[in-house]
Amino acid sequence: MTVPHISVPLVIAIVLILIALAIVSRGIRIVPQQHAWIIERFGRFHRVLEPGLNLIIPIFDKVTYEFDLRESPINVSEQSCITLDNTQIMIDGILYLQITDPRKAAYGTSNPFLAVEQLAQTVMRSDVGRKQLDEVLSSRAELNASIVSELDKAAVNWGVKVLRYEIRKIEPPQEVVKAMELQITAERQKRALIAKSEGERQQAINVAEGEKRSRVLGAEGEAEAITTVVRAQADAIRTIAEALGADGGDMAMRMRLASDLIAQYGNLAKSSTTMIVPAEMGDLSRFLGTALAIADKSDGNGVRPGANA
Repeated sequence: MTVPHISVPLVIAIVLILIALAIVSRGIRIVPQQHAWIIERFGRFHRVLEPGLNLIIPIFDKVTYEFDLRESPINVSEQSCITLDNTQIMIDGILYLQITDPRKAAYGTSNPFLAVEQLAQTVMRSDVGRKQLDEVLSSRAELNASIVSELDKAAVNWGVKVLRYEIRKIEPPQEVVKAMELQITAERQKRALIAKSEGERQQAINVAEGEKRSRVLGAEGEAEAITTVVRAQADAIRTIAEALGADGGDMAMRMRLASDLIAQYGNLAKSSTTMIVPAEMGDLSRFLGTALAIADKSDGNGVRPGANA
């Protein structure tokens, strides 16, 4: 069996075609969406490849950096910070970053994410050192906003946008935690005692108000009763006066007083086994005359109604 003869020019042509295909394939770059590639030509920055199909010159051009332009979370390692009142606490957090300028991200620093992380730790230690422990525990949002503001100013030169920072954990020493728990318990007991005393005070006020209203109502009732009695007495006196002014009124008045006098003597006799009576009591006619005489004396010092003075 004989081997087919292949001419040298044909072999050279095939090799050249393969080399050309290899060069062309190396010159085609497909960049994914939300990515950016840095192209250097002869070791210097040339351009940034945008998402999609791109052509470069093999051998002369080289992809040196590939950046993901999506938002990226970066863990900030736990670190020790000292507060203004000399309390040592452990703090860690998470950063959300986004590369906005691939060229600055490539040449502004060797590692933009690491640079932002270390700067975040430095800013956190500085901010915590200006606050009391209670302020640190109660002002997480303020600390987060302060760190984002400081980092964003510096990260501009690194082509990075700091979107937000979140503190994940603030851990004081165990002794401080126990002291805070005791303080919280004491504060709750204090509020409970205050609430109890306020309740007792309000109850006493309500009882006093009730008693006051009861006394006021009682006094008003007594005043109303007295007013009614006085009005009744006034009406009776007015009626008596009108009766005395009528014909025969004075005689009726004397007879009524005499009758009342006889009744009073009768009551005295019922209530006591021993009593002293006037001599006239033995003679009914004389007793009646005495009673009428007493009635005449009680009627205006002996002056009858309607008589001339």
